[in-house]
Amino acid sequence: MNNKIELTDMLLFAHVARLSSFAAVARSEGVSPAFVSKRIAVLERALQVRLFHRTTRNVNLTREGATILLHVQKIHDDIEQMADSVASDKAAPRGLLRITSSAGFGRSQLGPALSEMVTLYPHLDIQMELLDRPVDLIGEGFDLDIRVGGSHEPSLIAAHLTRNYRLLCASPSYLERHGTPQRLEDLAAHRCIVTRERDHSFGLWRLTGPRGVETVKVSAPLSCNNGDIVHQWGVDGHGIFLRSIWDVAANLRAGHLVRVLPDYLQEADIAAIYPQRLEGSTRLRACVRFLRHWFATHPLVGEV
Repeated sequence: MNNKIELTDMLLFAHVARLSSFAAVARSEGVSPAFVSKRIAVLERALQVRLFHRTTRNVNLTREGATILLHVQKIHDDIEQMADSVASDKAAPRGLLRITSSAGFGRSQLGPALSEMVTLYPHLDIQMELLDRPVDLIGEGFDLDIRVGGSHEPSLIAAHLTRNYRLLCASPSYLERHGTPQRLEDLAAHRCIVTRERDHSFGLWRLTGPRGVETVKVSAPLSCNNGDIVHQWGVDGHGIFLRSIWDVAANLRAGHLVRVLPDYLQEADIAAIYPQRLEGSTRLRACVRFLRHWFATHPLVGEV
């Protein structure tokens, strides 16, 4: 292997691997798709392997490409760690942070927080993706997952940010038609609206109440992976649903929703989840520190 391998080509390759599209990478980088294709071809010749299976609609990693991606990610991490190791904690954090979260929380809570953070740290570049599905933090190349519920894989680190919990709610019109459940087991006879989201087991609600933690299986004639739609269906009177306090507090105060079984709730604290390899990252530490301060001054949990 005599051809010179360019670092910029390796990083471009990793970007294509994440987005599975030459065109999307070209738009992101401000270059033409032909340029991206050319640089990937140069890298393939240098490595003497085929990195992608190409179709008219997208590109997918070959087996060799997946192996090389792991090495490229390690090289990238080593470069970032090198930069962090020579930076003072007092220096302004800089560089790229790829952050993911669920759609509802990301839009209503995390987005405003990050807007203030980048004003404070103008040399930080933020790429945020909102995904209502389980995320492979390492495999998908994210630095940080701001997760509702806080559950995480043993290989990842969790930093608690703020308290949160989910409530059972329904509209007054639904309760007038179907009655108000008095016991947890009554939920099995009601129409429930289930969120297909990240840490939820579908149709199985685990709640903390007077008898400790209990689990109830509910029927779900309506379900969606988007919490905003679940919330709206609940307001429209289609059933009982389970949502975070920050999502339903305004409609509870306005009387558009009623809390059902108020002795029960589901703990769902907010945590920053990140790979162990980034534990020493200056910009990641700055981000987590900022978010802890933000949520301390903008609490999610309040009176309803």
